[in-house]
Amino acid sequence: MCCLAVAGCATYRPLPLGPVPELPGRPAQIQVDTRSLPFPVLAAHPFDPRDGLDEIEVATLAVVNNPDLKLARDDLAVSRAQAFAAGLLPDPQLALAGDVSNSDASPGGTRAFSFGLNYDVGALISHAAGRRAAQADVRKTDLALLWQEWQVASQARLAFVRLTHGRRLLAVLDANRALFADRATRTEQAQQRGLLTSDAALPNLTALQDIDKQIHDLQRQLSQTAHDLNTLLGLDARFDLRLQDGTPPAFADEGAADSALTDLHRRRPDLRALVAGYTAQDQRYRAALLAQFPSLNVGLTRSRDNSNVYSNSLGITLSLPLLNRHRGNIAIEQATRQKLHDEYQVRVQAARSEIRAVLDQQRLDRAQLERIDTALARLEPAIQRSDLAARAGLIDALAYTNARAALLAKQAERITLQQQIAEQRVALQTLLGIAPDASSTEHPQP
Repeated sequence: MCCLAVAGCATYRPLPLGPVPELPGRPAQIQVDTRSLPFPVLAAHPFDPRDGLDEIEVATLAVVNNPDLKLARDDLAVSRAQAFAAGLLPDPQLALAGDVSNSDASPGGTRAFSFGLNYDVGALISHAAGRRAAQADVRKTDLALLWQEWQVASQARLAFVRLTHGRRLLAVLDANRALFADRATRTEQAQQRGLLTSDAALPNLTALQDIDKQIHDLQRQLSQTAHDLNTLLGLDARFDLRLQDGTPPAFADEGAADSALTDLHRRRPDLRALVAGYTAQDQRYRAALLAQFPSLNVGLTRSRDNSNVYSNSLGITLSLPLLNRHRGNIAIEQATRQKLHDEYQVRVQAARSEIRAVLDQQRLDRAQLERIDTALARLEPAIQRSDLAARAGLIDALAYTNARAALLAKQAERITLQQQIAEQRVALQTLLGIAPDASSTEHPQP
């Protein structure tokens, strides 16, 4: 029996820390197996970092390589091990005793001994409820991990949106800087020849300095966003991440959003995790109620005394529920279940309010974008005419500078508004629990 017991035991396996590898610093070092991804839209999208990453590829890399997600998956493994432990039945107890005195040395004397086998029958009463609670906890941890993966993917997509739109704005600023730099150089040369006064040259120099400041601030923001994205993707901070500049269509079908809102509790992984947590707590409450029954321990004993008389006995140990009766544990589990019940309702209501707020803001931003497009359609031809007039010397330098500044401000406003709408699209898809593709209605599956 001892040999069989030892053969079934787990053995120690060392896991040395070893040297810590460096984070990937080149595109060739990035390896992603899309088949293991939990989201169908990410698994179906090809991943090739050599030509730059698009929005879906950035989300894919975030889910696969994010350091925090690796630790969260370890937590899931711990939860599964705990569920396995909760599903095991308690072991019986074997008691052995032998007489070490010299009573067998007397005539007719023998060594006394006894052995007994005991089992805690009371533990079986609440075992099923405890096992179901542990299984629900695994489901909760699994869904919490899925929601964390969903959020990490959304954070990566938001960083992608900010970088791509920021680079577009930087291109507009660079183009205008080149224009104002040329104007500032020409007016400074004209001033030196006495053809212009300082008042005429100052507006171009001031506008150039303003654009330089905007460019510097934007470059600093883009550098920080790129660094944050590399950290989120588990890449080296020096990694020069190439992005494919492309803007997916905004999530415009409000009817589809309303439809997804109706079954939000079945789509959002975090809300489904709350349901699993409530189920686990409900099972713990049931186990606490079952623990009211008297604890029963049954044992069989075989013994021999020193006069060589054998005896068999049956022992029963029964607790008397007179004082404690597990009333404290029952009250704790019941109050905890009520808290989880209320938390679920509050989270669902908050999610609905947040989604409706994003939809309202997106509606306002789209209306504003239409007005900006109309204004640009009128402003751009006027600026073209001002360019011709400036070359012919038919327009004042200050008036021309003001016109170009107005066009720059409107172009920057349009890009900023497009970025806001794109961020709202990502946020809306995340809050609704729908796939990154705006045309897809699939929701993430664990």
